[in-house]
Amino acid sequence: MRVRGNPKAQVVRIGARLDAGTSAGVRSHLHDAVDRGEGDLILDVSELEMIDATGLGVLVGTHRRALSVQRRLVLRGVPPRIMRILAVTRLNRVLRVEVPAAAVA
Repeated sequence: MRVRGNPKAQVVRIGARLDAGTSAGVRSHLHDAVDRGEGDLILDVSELEMIDATGLGVLVGTHRRALSVQRRLVLRGVPPRIMRILAVTRLNRVLRVEVPAAAVA
């Protein structure tokens, strides 16, 4: 999927849960996306309701993998509850979070 303003970006959607039960499959899918694509890897987390330490580890691991091939992981549509978790863990300082267009204006 292409993103306006960045023709090489990929968008990957995450479901409602990113936890110990789903992390292995999501990790594999994200690593494939990093390895096969170009440009930013935009992770749409707008439907994400629950994330645990394992899920946070998947995000950090994907971020590192993307950096190793000169790509960026960008989180899109981060729900407030998930944003609070990122802030408490200070991952909001490490992971790039897309600012909604309405917030920029």
